[in-house]
Formats: sequence, structure tokens, C-alpha cells
Amino acid sequence: MFTGIVKGIGKVKKISEATKNRSAIQMIVDLGKHGKGLKIGQSVALNGVCLTVTKLSKTKCTFEMIEETTKKTDLGNLKPGDMVNIERSLKAGDRLEGHFVLGHVDGVGIIKKIQKKPKEVQIWFEVPKKLSKFIVKKGSIAMDGISLTVVDIKNNLVSVCLIPHTIEITNFQTKNIGDKINIETDILGKYILK
Repeated sequence: MFTGIVKGIGKVKKISEATKNRSAIQMIVDLGKHGKGLKIGQSVALNGVCLTVTKLSKTKCTFEMIEETTKKTDLGNLKPGDMVNIERSLKAGDRLEGHFVLGHVDGVGIIKKIQKKPKEVQIWFEVPKKLSKFIVKKGSIAMDGISLTVVDIKNNLVSVCLIPHTIEITNFQTKNIGDKINIETDILGKYILK
């Protein structure tokens, strides 16, 4: 479990396709200082996707992804050099400063508009129709693993605002119109609707 409070970004170093001997796709990410104390078998959210550590070498960490993960999230579009948001899993007793994020991405959205304002950046993104019923104004949403508050909704377009600090420590410093983002809607809304 996570909270959507991203600690920083890591750089994708290598992506290896599945082979006859290995059914999973391997991705090596340099986590930098965010890999300190990490152990094999622990969970890390990369762009909001919960992945398991399978190998460690200093600050470089190997994750394995099945085809479902690469097809249903933006991780299948990553290439070496890309930046990913990092959040380590929640420990008992940690502060809950964002909202409950499971790392189970519901769908992929597309950035449609970026409005830079003096003290914030408002981002409009298109969400898949099947997700719009789970998104409410002033509710929580995770975009590439970042816990954000929904500012506005217009049909399948949703907007959030990011403060300079969030942009500075996340991969949103490199995002442009047309880029894909992982979306996880608020778990509470899912249970209420069910």
C-alpha cells in the first residue's frame, strides 16, 4: 500500500523483453538514494504501479513485469533514459499524508492541456469513459502515483493542479501534451459504487 506522496524520480537504465527462459519483462531502474535499505521481495511504486524488487545492485533495482502490466499501464511505453516517479511502500506507523493508493492502475489517461499559472500548473487529462464514474470534484486521484485533488471535470476531461514542489520532484517536469499517465481512482469510490 502507498499514499501517493512521491519521494523523487529514478531513471530507467534498461528494459529487456521476455525470452524463452523468462516470461517476464525486466526493467532496471536507478533509484538513487530512494533505494537505500531496499530488499529483494519488497514493493516499490513506479509511476503508480506496484512492482516487486527481484534484484539489487547498489542503487540499481530490477523489476519484472508481466504482459498485463505493460499493456494496461504506461510502463510498456518506457525506454532507457525515461524518468519514473518513486514511492516506497507504506510502513506501519507512517504518516498518511496523501490518500490510500494500492498501486493497481485502473487505466491510462492522456494529457490534453497544460496551463501554467504564477504559482501552479493546471493539467487537463482525458480519462477512459469507464473510469469517469469513479472521479468526483474535490476527490482524490493518483496520476503516475502522485496523490492529487480533482479540481474540475468536463465530460471525460479531468483537471488537477500541481504546485512547483510537486513538479520539481516528480516526472511531471518532463511531461508534455499527448503524454500518457497512469490513473488510479480513489478506492473508496470504487467500494461505494460496488
